[in-house]
Amino acid sequence: MLRPGAQLLRGLLLRSCPLQGSPGRPRSVCGREGEEKPPLSAETQWKDRAETVIIGGGCVGVSLAYHLAKAGMKDVVLLEKSELTAGSTWHAAGLTTYFHPGINLKKIHYDSIKLYEKLEEETGQVVGFHQPGSIRLATTPVRVDEFKYQMTRTGWHATEQYLIEPEKIQEMFPLLNMNKVLAGLYNPGDGHIDPYSLTMALAAGARKCGALLKYPAPVTSLKARSDGTWDVETPQGSMRANRIVNAAGFWAREVGKMIGLEHPLIPVQHQYVVTSTIPEVKALKRELPVLRDLEGSYYLRQERDGLLFGPYESQEKMKVQDSWVTNGVPPGFGKELFESDLDRIMEHIKAAMEMVPVLKKADIINVVNGPITYSPDILPMVGPHQGVRNYWVAIGFGYGIIHAGGVGKYLSDWILHGEPPFDLIELDPNRYGKWTTTQYTEAKARESYGFNNIVGYPKEERFAGRPTQRVSGLYQRLESKCSMGFRAGWEQPHWFYKPGQDTQYRPSFRRTNWFEPVGSEYKQVMQRVAVTDLSPFGKFNIKGQDSIRLLDHLFANVIPKVGFTNISHMLTPKGRVYAELTVSHQSPGEFLLITGSGSELHDLRWIEEEAVKGGYDVEIKNITDELGVLGVAGPQARKVLQKLTSEDLSDDVFKFLQTKSLKVSNIPVTAIRISYTGELGWELYHRREDSVALYDAIMNAGQEEGIDNFGTYAMNALRLEKAFRAWGLEMNCDTNPLEAGLEYFVKLNKPADFIGKQALKQIKAKGLKRRLVCLTLATDDVDPEGNESIWYNGKVVGNTTSGSYSYSIQKSLAFAYVPVQLSEVGQQVEVELLGKNYPAAIIQEPLVLTEPTRNRLQKKGGKDKT
Repeated sequence: MLRPGAQLLRGLLLRSCPLQGSPGRPRSVCGREGEEKPPLSAETQWKDRAETVIIGGGCVGVSLAYHLAKAGMKDVVLLEKSELTAGSTWHAAGLTTYFHPGINLKKIHYDSIKLYEKLEEETGQVVGFHQPGSIRLATTPVRVDEFKYQMTRTGWHATEQYLIEPEKIQEMFPLLNMNKVLAGLYNPGDGHIDPYSLTMALAAGARKCGALLKYPAPVTSLKARSDGTWDVETPQGSMRANRIVNAAGFWAREVGKMIGLEHPLIPVQHQYVVTSTIPEVKALKRELPVLRDLEGSYYLRQERDGLLFGPYESQEKMKVQDSWVTNGVPPGFGKELFESDLDRIMEHIKAAMEMVPVLKKADIINVVNGPITYSPDILPMVGPHQGVRNYWVAIGFGYGIIHAGGVGKYLSDWILHGEPPFDLIELDPNRYGKWTTTQYTEAKARESYGFNNIVGYPKEERFAGRPTQRVSGLYQRLESKCSMGFRAGWEQPHWFYKPGQDTQYRPSFRRTNWFEPVGSEYKQVMQRVAVTDLSPFGKFNIKGQDSIRLLDHLFANVIPKVGFTNISHMLTPKGRVYAELTVSHQSPGEFLLITGSGSELHDLRWIEEEAVKGGYDVEIKNITDELGVLGVAGPQARKVLQKLTSEDLSDDVFKFLQTKSLKVSNIPVTAIRISYTGELGWELYHRREDSVALYDAIMNAGQEEGIDNFGTYAMNALRLEKAFRAWGLEMNCDTNPLEAGLEYFVKLNKPADFIGKQALKQIKAKGLKRRLVCLTLATDDVDPEGNESIWYNGKVVGNTTSGSYSYSIQKSLAFAYVPVQLSEVGQQVEVELLGKNYPAAIIQEPLVLTEPTRNRLQKKGGKDKT
């Protein structure tokens, strides 16, 4: 069997490994191909002022310095506590791949690889970049479905990706045992790079463009100044910075603590194994593609004439370096490793030997066990941080090598141009908040590490660390009746089950056990009345003498009159949709702003930054955790609520989009006549501690009307039928409001020069290239989720943004972006779902008219439309 060799890696031994082998052979992970000594001036020079100070000299921090300096920013300074690559970079396995299940993260991977391909020529520094391609193996039918699911999302991206048959896999990787292999997901251009050499090449490029890389220069103190600048203290002196970027790897928590932030990060131990020469590998004519055995949960690639493989243990076996969280990183730790523990990974070694039998007679010559930093959801945190001016982060990289180049470019563009080049809210550091405790972070990091290679289903839920302290007042009342989803720390009902129904969480690429219950909830809202818990909404109170001026500057819509609500959008300077909120003018100059749960601190940061930048005299308060929200919707909603309040709820007195303070069952609420279902409904904002009493009163009052609950899955089906757009799906920083069909909410003729107004005028004058359309398709047992490819005449021409089953017409329904010339009603296209193209037709939207529209038409003698 595979047996340990005499040399197990310890401490700095990795650095003593020999340099790269013969030309054309895979380089050594230990090789220092790009060793480059900085000029003496870089060691002795010091600046008192800097435009940007980057803290951390790993591949991510150095990449940002390179991109900022290359783009022309003067006075870019990087401070590293010991030496470049110390931390996680130097011992990384160096894998590079175009693949990512996330849509825009593919762009990060793409930009990284394209940079690495040209970096050696540009800088003169060898980077040891190998691109033999990579293959993900499917050995189960559900994994084949996952690959088909991913293939539906690749057609409208620049990255090459193919679903390949077993015969092709064996041709490319002849050492495989093919007994269980059903299919492969192949990415040409994937491979691996020497992390040390990569970082040194980026450093050389940064210096050539004028950046100062200073080390050793540990940051000992960060002090914010009233003008938004920072005083950065080191043992070698202080420096004034216009902005700072925390790129400190597993020291990022210590840097955050200097300014009172608790970044939710935790170091985990990751092991990989390097073998001695294997004759069958040495005899190959070309380098093997990188292999990812997903059921075995490991990656494997050629390393010189041997193999390197790295497993991801289960959450029960993997090891978290929790002492670092409690006591901090040990002083002096930088280029050290942990003791190896082969027992922890033996099941993965056995799986690898079964899949690649030549491993059975190979010797292990190196075992690398080093720290990498995980965030709770395995994704890094990239961008400006809410609540602290001019403090940016690029931290939490579990896969820093493949992210470094793209993230450096992404952040550089954002810093230089004032807005992100594309939408990456999934990396927003503000997706976490005070609810993200150390216990939660550890539980989720364990889960995320152990789940590295599990099947990635749509509507996936992960349950470690839940619930957090951020539960609504109704959580205990509802948790035994429904399947809960997770929203920014909150638990929120996805769907409710009845006695005798399957209550298990059963994720699937096809319709599963929630399909029928959601249909029942849909009918409940359309025919009777139902209640939903909307407490996870982000909620802000804004008031002050400049509140109207601020909001008029922030929003493309007009400011609603006192007592009314509207839907408003914040745009970026380039005219893209940064956020969508409901704005309620509660009393003169005082507003309640509501946004989606995942956008809470994302939107608040933008509002706060603009308020400071413009010198507006306003008070902005985040009241998300103080208020609970109940939505009551359906044709009987008015009848039920009228039993509980003396306020007249009639259509003429309490109009659509009106807001009032009143009492429901003697409980004070702010009631807004609005519903994301498009049906008659109200949202009731109340003290969180009153949620149970309010819910019980409504449910008791609605017994005669047959009241019941509904969740977010039914809500999604209802809003799609009404053609309601969703932020993050139909609109975000990748889209402008005109192509998204939001013209009604954008008032280009209003006097205020709102952010993005001039850019939007130019977009309108030039004309649109694509439009959002609504389409229906007849499928079998699968429905669109969003991001599937749209085909026309054998070519990919667009993509869906979201989808669902329409219970009204018993077909699938989706939003999609298509070229303007294909956007007319009646146009036929195809939607790719799980490897099959389904005929689809663009329809007149909405599929179902909203209740206010139906009501208005009835008063005019018109007809209802379904």
